[in-house]
Amino acid sequence: MKLDLANLNERERRMVLIGGVAAVVLVLFGVVLPLETSVSKAQDRIEKKQADLLWMRTVGPELASAGPAITRPATQESMLVIVDRAAREAGLGGSLVNSEPTGQGGLRVRLDKAPFGLIVGWLARLADQHGIRVESATMDNSGEPGVVNAGIVLRSQ
Repeated sequence: MKLDLANLNERERRMVLIGGVAAVVLVLFGVVLPLETSVSKAQDRIEKKQADLLWMRTVGPELASAGPAITRPATQESMLVIVDRAAREAGLGGSLVNSEPTGQGGLRVRLDKAPFGLIVGWLARLADQHGIRVESATMDNSGEPGVVNAGIVLRSQ
């Protein structure tokens, strides 16, 4: 099918040209721009992940050379007291909003707007120094980078 604009009357030529322009605009705004936006977002995510990886590689040797934490002798303190004190020592005292026992040797802890790195260090110290392990944990982004809301169930060994 060959389209010859010269053989069309003025009204038909105008309709064909307007339809062609509309089709180009539709393809541009419906396909090309959303595709470009998603590619740009993907590139931003890749750059952020590469920066995070670089940071982890620089911090890794420092953490490995630090070695294990000094082990404290076992105490007769309750798990609630140990966890609360350790949270305050780790700088999480302001984020610790709730602690409640969950059966034999268990404790459910709620932290709001806590730095993720501090939580990881705190949990590692609880395991190394007091034999308290994580039974389950849920963490949600609190809106700020590196800051989370966490629900953690701890169990003494």
